[in-house]
Amino acid sequence: MKNDESEQISKSKINWYPGHMARAIREIKEKLKLVDIVLEIRDARVPLVSGNPVLSETLRQKSHLIVLNKYNLADQKIIQQWDTWFKKEGTPFIFIDCFDKSSIKKVLSQARSIVEAKRKASNPDTPSQKSKLKMMVIGLPNTGKSTIINQLANRTATKTADRPGQTQVQQWIVIDKDLDLLDTPGVMPPSLEKEEHGLWLSAIHAIPDDIVGEELPARFLISFFKEKNSIEFMNRYKLSSLENSVDEILEQIAILRGCIRQKGLSDLERVYKLILIDFRKGDFGKCCFDLPPKIN
Repeated sequence: MKNDESEQISKSKINWYPGHMARAIREIKEKLKLVDIVLEIRDARVPLVSGNPVLSETLRQKSHLIVLNKYNLADQKIIQQWDTWFKKEGTPFIFIDCFDKSSIKKVLSQARSIVEAKRKASNPDTPSQKSKLKMMVIGLPNTGKSTIINQLANRTATKTADRPGQTQVQQWIVIDKDLDLLDTPGVMPPSLEKEEHGLWLSAIHAIPDDIVGEELPARFLISFFKEKNSIEFMNRYKLSSLENSVDEILEQIAILRGCIRQKGLSDLERVYKLILIDFRKGDFGKCCFDLPPKIN
């Protein structure tokens, strides 16, 4: 974000760390010894910021697969850069669309391969044989954990919700005779490294709208797509250009979408909601907020 408007928006401090999340992090650490591997679900549009640094050190001690979900909503050119970065980092990862069954099969296959390779390395003389796999699923709220679990189970094994943070207790889910999953509550880090990161996580709905409000993330999105000179954003709202200010664009969208109150005043609250809904549906095209760190 480079222009003055986006800089001003990013200075708003956003954070969300209710009490049950601190408890959930303690319980995750306690239960690690019960599982063979951890699936860490992230959002492909923010591959690092949708991780949880508080758990990073703990996860290094366990077989660990980073599952970057919502790949279908992410900018493919930037994803190629992330693919290179993750390969150099050495942590196993996979990009998926959680509604694609073939993606889910690849997750399970890769998780099994990681566990079997570790077992073979620790017991090279023992003949390899298929044994029950126990996986823990972790991630920030609204990264798709519940949907992935339901896809693996081929049934509604856990509840999905529009509002982040609905799962607040751990639960074991028996998928079949070969696989058990430990579902965990979505947990945010206690603090975010940069103020801008709170806007990213609000936009992807990892932080609930009633915590942040809808104005800040909506204004951030306009600024972001304005900076990209996004044709998809312009087309969505029938804008002739993105050269106007964020306030002027909001007014244009209000008029074009009929978000008008009595006496002809713009109903900006409705416009903010509209922008967030449209973004979360992918109506502004594919994007990534997070770019890979430079590799020396």
